Amino acid sequence: MATSAIGPGFITQTATFTAQMGAAFAFGILASVLIDFVVQLNIWRIVAVTRMRASDVANAAIPGAGYFLAALVIFGGLIFNIGNIAGSGLGLNALLGLDPKIGGALSALVAIGIFSSKRAGVAVDRIIVVLGILMIALTLFVAFTSSPPVGEALRQTVWPDQINFATITTIVGGTVGGYITYAGAHRLLDKGTVGVENLGPVTRAALSGIAVTGVMRFVLFLAVLGVVTSGVTLDLSGRAANPAAQAFQAAAGEFGLRLFGLIFWAAAITSVIGAAYTSVTFFNTFNPKITERGRAWSTVVFIAVSLLIYVFIGTAPAALLIFVGGFNGLILPIGLTIFIYAAWARPDLMPGYRHPLWLTVLGVLTCALTWWMGYKSIGPIFAFLNM
Repeated sequence: MATSAIGPGFITQTATFTAQMGAAFAFGILASVLIDFVVQLNIWRIVAVTRMRASDVANAAIPGAGYFLAALVIFGGLIFNIGNIAGSGLGLNALLGLDPKIGGALSALVAIGIFSSKRAGVAVDRIIVVLGILMIALTLFVAFTSSPPVGEALRQTVWPDQINFATITTIVGGTVGGYITYAGAHRLLDKGTVGVENLGPVTRAALSGIAVTGVMRFVLFLAVLGVVTSGVTLDLSGRAANPAAQAFQAAAGEFGLRLFGLIFWAAAITSVIGAAYTSVTFFNTFNPKITERGRAWSTVVFIAVSLLIYVFIGTAPAALLIFVGGFNGLILPIGLTIFIYAAWARPDLMPGYRHPLWLTVLGVLTCALTWWMGYKSIGPIFAFLNM
């Protein structure tokens, strides 16, 4: 879940909103982390104790709701994947100077090749661990060398000069929106980490996943904040705009730019594969008889369709990466509402378990908040496409 969340959209959204809002974005990060905790704890625990996939839980709670939820996740995953391919194009642009469209097309073909080869997949998994460590090290280096105003950031974490609900909705959608939360929950389900007896490990996994993404976002925020407060202006609207890459180049030079491009590209490639594979698992909701081979072919087609849309769409890659988080943030309240209803109205789906009242109450409050934020954010989120 954490590796799915910390992808090209996560990085681009954080850099863009930091450049736009400055230290005030710290409040958005705190608010998003609190919302993420409530969303993930509720959904993961319910999936674990029911021993059912998300769409099956939804269908059992409200007949037909599972089909609706599956359709939303698949469509949201497709939107996400178009953004991921755009991100891979930006990564190769920073690494090699390739046009983002050409880079995205080549990267999608590489992603299909990696997915189709088990040996390549294992090798990439190992490489990603190393690149992930390099990303953390590079971000920490930039955060230290750029000398961000930490005191001001801490103050605005709890007392911001401005609050932008569209940014909060977007980064929540990019962390636990769409397929991402279900990817983690379904992964635990596939591993057999289910039932009341495994609630401890499930809860720890949910909390640690959000903690990792929250800490990484705040460190990245400080790194970019230090750069922009030093007087560097980031391009947020150009055809090949890559705000995070520009920030890393300003702080770490040409080498920092190239290394960032490699890491950014690798994160995008794994996100392309992860988003496609997880979205396709929801196909079983409509056709329970689909085979493993059928899912594999569907995943390849899913990536190919994402690529075709990306190639022909006119939106700038960075704008796409921001919009996809916002779009998935808009559909997040629908799935959360279904799960909170299931916890309250269908205890028979969870034998031997009673969902904690405090978690249900927090879930209801978070539902109301995300619905309201979504209503307030629809216009601004779709305006991201015109950046």
